[in-house]
Amino acid sequence: MKPKLIIGIVAIVGFTSLLMYNFGESISTYTTFEGASEMSSAHIPGTWDEEKGAEFSLETKKFVFYMKDEDGVSKKVVYSKPKPNNFEQADQLVVIGEMRGDTFYANEMLMKCPSKYNDADPSQFSEASQG
Repeated sequence: MKPKLIIGIVAIVGFTSLLMYNFGESISTYTTFEGASEMSSAHIPGTWDEEKGAEFSLETKKFVFYMKDEDGVSKKVVYSKPKPNNFEQADQLVVIGEMRGDTFYANEMLMKCPSKYNDADPSQFSEASQG
């Protein structure tokens, strides 16, 4: 075989291996706070624990709140960005980050807000599409 062909094959195999390794590391499954303590990155769905409140610190530029996971366990969440505008209206939150001790440090947060179409009359949509 020619040396250029061997180098090309080795480069392709190396690049593919590196790509697969990084892709595998970036995939994170939904879990609870308990499961997140064993992972380097986790997605935790839950709801805001309104009884414990929420606050944004101007000094640290972090939003701190408590969230209940799907098991009903409430933990402190430190979000490294300001509070999202529709935080209070969200039906469900998904925080993405890592557990450190008893606190979850989120670098991303997704919010599922109620749809304005949930209470709408279905006949409105069928009439509009026919007209």
